[in-house]
Amino acid sequence: MKDVAAVAGVGFKTVSRVVNGEPGVSEETATRVRAAIAELGFRRNDGARLLRQGNRTSCVGLVLEDVSDPFYAQLSRAVQDVARAHGSLVLTGSSAADPLREQELATDFCARRVDGLIVVPTAADHGYLEPELAAGTAVVSVDRPFAGLAVDTVLTDNVGGTVDGVGHLLRQGHRRIGYLGDSPDIFTAAQRLAGYRQAMAGAGCAVDESWVSMAKPDPVGIRLALHRMLAGEAPVTALMCGNNRTTVTVLRELAPLPHRPALVGFDDFELADLLPVPVTVVAQDPIGMGRTAAELLFRRMRGETAAPQRIQLPTRLILRGSGELPL
Repeated sequence: MKDVAAVAGVGFKTVSRVVNGEPGVSEETATRVRAAIAELGFRRNDGARLLRQGNRTSCVGLVLEDVSDPFYAQLSRAVQDVARAHGSLVLTGSSAADPLREQELATDFCARRVDGLIVVPTAADHGYLEPELAAGTAVVSVDRPFAGLAVDTVLTDNVGGTVDGVGHLLRQGHRRIGYLGDSPDIFTAAQRLAGYRQAMAGAGCAVDESWVSMAKPDPVGIRLALHRMLAGEAPVTALMCGNNRTTVTVLRELAPLPHRPALVGFDDFELADLLPVPVTVVAQDPIGMGRTAAELLFRRMRGETAAPQRIQLPTRLILRGSGELPL
């Protein structure tokens, strides 16, 4: 600002008034100051200004599992849209399902004095956030609940969505239905597995444990699991996949087979409707989840003190063809 003042031939306080839109500066002088700002490429340091005034930084932190996952990309965009409407920026990071990385990101964001934090939890213990909550940082959990931390939480109806998907396969006449899910220690994976077992039990279908595979979406592991499910005298005739990445990997493995089982995937994904056999999915609402989580966060940041809410958004079964293949 001192450099701008020297070029414009005015005092430091005059530059400050122009930069901050304050009155008391003639239009001629303000024009000279703005020309000097353009010439020098000056940018106001909002972080320093807010800290000097004792305010927050007009930023919120968003800790996702994987920002490259289309589901989390849509959720992130919705959070950014809400934050922009409130004049805030979003700092985003990926935990890669690593509890230590999650803690590092969350505490680093708080060290930069973010006004609030939205987290997709990975860690089993979230006690590290208690000092941040005590210091007045608003925190919201999305996609999964925090362990032992009472904050606003936004979830998908994981059990109900899987019951719908498996129930649809049962209505097509399938009774030997395989399930491929994520690691069972992940909240969403455990919930979806529970939905699968609930639907099968409700139809009076015993589950052969060789029909179930719960592990990270690794191509080799999925290939072996599929081989086990599709081999023998009584192979599965249908599959329920627990997330979009598992569904895509399963589709790659099934592509060369002459006869394919029926398939329903949990999570929609790009081009699912344009494949040779369009994929039937249980679609979540990542945009609704991100928007809801962000709106809850900004309410807390405005001082709302009501009891924490737990909001569960419904899923939607989209019939496209793969789940309707004949028995």
